[in-house]
Amino acid sequence: MTAIPATFRAYVADRFDDHLERGIREFHEPDLPPGEVEIRVEWSSVNFKDGLATKFDGKVARISPLIPGIDLAGEVVASEDASIPLGASVLAHGYDLGVARHGGYAEYQRVPAGWIVPLTGLTAKEAMAIGTAGFTAAMSVVALEERGLTPGDGPVLVTGASGGVGGTAVAILGQRGHEVWAATGKEDEIPRLRELGATGFLTRDEMTVEGKPLESARWAGAVDAVGAATIPYVLRTLRPGATVAASGNASGPKLDATVLPFILRGVAMLGMDSVLVPIERRRRIWDRLATDLRPRSVGANVTELTLDTLEEGLDAIVAGEARGRWVVRIA
Repeated sequence: MTAIPATFRAYVADRFDDHLERGIREFHEPDLPPGEVEIRVEWSSVNFKDGLATKFDGKVARISPLIPGIDLAGEVVASEDASIPLGASVLAHGYDLGVARHGGYAEYQRVPAGWIVPLTGLTAKEAMAIGTAGFTAAMSVVALEERGLTPGDGPVLVTGASGGVGGTAVAILGQRGHEVWAATGKEDEIPRLRELGATGFLTRDEMTVEGKPLESARWAGAVDAVGAATIPYVLRTLRPGATVAASGNASGPKLDATVLPFILRGVAMLGMDSVLVPIERRRRIWDRLATDLRPRSVGANVTELTLDTLEEGLDAIVAGEARGRWVVRIA
């Protein structure tokens, strides 16, 4: 028997042949998909994919109607899995959540037990202040360090530093003692990025100018959260044997680069896909996000929304106007 009320509030995107309707509506419990864990959602967050899921031409939503929200955190109100007890604080993100299955912008949600991450050392709000974007940043830092990057090796470049992935990557790298350089096209973000741990800065023009196939080897590693506009510069300026962890395509998916950095300097480019990370690795990274990967000032200086004010965040992130992290109070 379900512990979810017969109806509850949710933000819904409904796509028709020639338009999309979005907004808050009363959602019916039987319309939720099956799952072993029922959650009273307390917090979610705003991600680029969430914004696209609420656009007619966003090409993200795979069902209609859809409750967007690719991550959520809250309290377990019913569970068929003995390892996930009633009353536990948990989070879920990735897999089909908010894309092909109803997501976090609802007062209640039903989720497979195999998608659940127990929350320890972080509140639900802190977890969503990190969110999918912060998890992707943590994945990126772990990937670089697994490839041999250590503090003291040299400067590490983070592109798209004013966004959710980039800003959290700056904070984690700075906390771990790396020399962090932040690339951003928003000069007014420099003070905030310096507080997060950046010690050097690049402008958008420096990152996007055309250059030689290989330039001065500068970076001991890089986290790229932008894509087509910045990856060519990153690749041609990495030091021999260095790695870039790439997760962004906000500037487009096309890669205009040569093979020379790979075959003459032995650099590597690793793709960061947070959607299909196996649950045990996902849980280990979240455990580290509460401990040695914990970003500086987690949960501070975030923009807080509710379901009623959610649309401004969804529109802002697609328009490239969102700064830092946007969290959504659901409960």
